This record gives sequence, C-alpha cells and structure tokens, in this order.
Amino acid sequence: MTESTEISALPKGHPVSIYSEEKELIQKLGRELLDTNPKTENQKFYNIFNQLQQVERRFERKENQLFPVLEQKGWTGPSKNMWSFHDTIREQFRLLRKKIEAREFAEAMQDAQYLVSSIFRLLLVEDNVLFPNALELLSEEDWKKVRKGEEEIGWMLPAIPPKYPETGEEEYIHPSQDHTKRELSFDTENASHYDEGYMTVEQVNLLLRTMPLDLTYVDENDRVIFYNRGEERVFPRSAGIIGREVKFCHPPKSVGTVLKILEEFRKGTKNEASFWINFKGRLIYIRYFAVRDLQKNYRGVIEMSQDITEIKNIEGEKRLLDWN
Repeated sequence: MTESTEISALPKGHPVSIYSEEKELIQKLGRELLDTNPKTENQKFYNIFNQLQQVERRFERKENQLFPVLEQKGWTGPSKNMWSFHDTIREQFRLLRKKIEAREFAEAMQDAQYLVSSIFRLLLVEDNVLFPNALELLSEEDWKKVRKGEEEIGWMLPAIPPKYPETGEEEYIHPSQDHTKRELSFDTENASHYDEGYMTVEQVNLLLRTMPLDLTYVDENDRVIFYNRGEERVFPRSAGIIGREVKFCHPPKSVGTVLKILEEFRKGTKNEASFWINFKGRLIYIRYFAVRDLQKNYRGVIEMSQDITEIKNIEGEKRLLDWN
C-alpha cells in the first residue's frame, strides 16, 4: 500500500488525515501567491500571504502534539531537525512581510518564491518520512491523545474537522469545544476569510454599524484610517478625518494625553489606556488599545467609546425575556 493510499484510508478527523487536507490548501495558496503580482495586485497578494501564514498552526500542532509523542517512542529526529526547518520558514515569513509592507515588490516576489519552495520541500519530507513513520510508531490511543491536544491549537482549514474518533452520539457541545467540520451553507466566493469565519464587505459594514460602540482606527503613522458609522455616535465624526493626523482630531486640552498614549504604545511599554467622563448627562467609557501584528510590531491604535450609563446601573440578574 502506498503512503498516499494509506492516508486516504484513514478516517476523517484523524490527525494525519487533517494534515493531508491542509496540504492541499497550502499547495493551492502557494501557487496562488506565486501567480499574483505584488505590485499590481497588492491587496490580493497580501491576503493570500496572510492565509498562507496560518501554516503556523500546523507547525504548532506538530511541535506541541505530534513531536512529543514521537519522542516518547524514541524518535527524536523531527524535534531536532523539522522544528529547525519550521523556524527557518517562520523567519522567511517575517522577512517577506517586511518587504510587502515596504512595498519592495521585486524583492517580495523573489522572497515569495523562496518561501513557497521551502514550504513545498517540507511537505515532501512530511509525506515521505514523518507521517509514514508516525503511523507505524503510534497506536490508536496515541492518535486520540494527539487529536485531543490539537483542538486547543486549531487548524488552518476553513471548516473545523470532524470528531476523532466518531462517537455516533448527539450531545450538546459548548461553542468553545465545537470542532465539527460542517458544510458551509453560504457563499464564500465574495467573502474574505478572517481568523475565524467569512464575511463580505457588506456584512462587515453592517456589523460595525450595528455595534453600540464608536470605533476609530489610527494607523502606525498616527493617521486616522477608519471609523464606524453607527446610528447614534457618542462623539461626532465626518469623512473629513480619514487621513488626518490624530492630534488634530482631539480638543487642544486632551492632545497631550493622546500623544502620550501613542508614544507609550509605540515603545511597547503600554497596551491599554482607559478613561470615563460625564458627557451631556451620560457616562462615557473611552478606551485605547495598541494594535500589534503577529510579530508584535506596532500597527496603530483602536479608540473605543461607549455609553455605559444603563450598563452601570445594572444590578442582580435578568434571565427572562420581557418583550410582552
């Protein structure tokens, strides 16, 4: 029996079966990245790059779940060698992200070729060495333990894999523990894939407009790049602030405080600042959060304002719907 045939015969939800499904996605994303021009299709290139970087979840599952069990069986090669290969690819991701953000398109295209080549070589080693040996070394109970641990790390697949092993029982499962792979009943072609789930631009706008919060995003250059347009805002905003320096978007008496927050966020010494004020007879809760990417680089600030007058007056419990 060939290795690929052996894997295809595994039940859905088996860790190696999941790795096989992920491999198809990784190969697809890798080819798409190389077929996309980072200069003329910059946003598309960046989106594909971000999706491909979710391979980090695959690395973490191997390092924290599969490799330790293999070590217990006396095979330490993956921990010593493949983990190092993971770290090399992580560094390639970091360098390519810098090239994309610096708009160094020719270098980005070349680095993308190196990155995809490295990932594809790793997939070959997995198929030819890692998984065949792991299937021989590990027992059914070992694979159950591996799979259970993987659920806390997650996968890079668009849908959650089915249970392993299948229990055949219908039971209530808390949403935080629901890892069942489901057929999606909605169209994802015109939607973007976020950390969890899909939404169209229209749905994102509806979400941001409906939330009872004022949100403003200031980028790493201290420029306002976004605010949500809710029905009732705490503080007025207009489209004219987009692209404006944030220091010109606050009253003179509060500018010093805002600049101090930005300075500390940029240095990495603070990540949050909170205030509450009385404004037109309402209690307003204002919070600032530092935005950082996966490499902990400073990417700006989210300012969030909320009218908490009614929230502050809540006491006891309310468990029944009182619409009648």
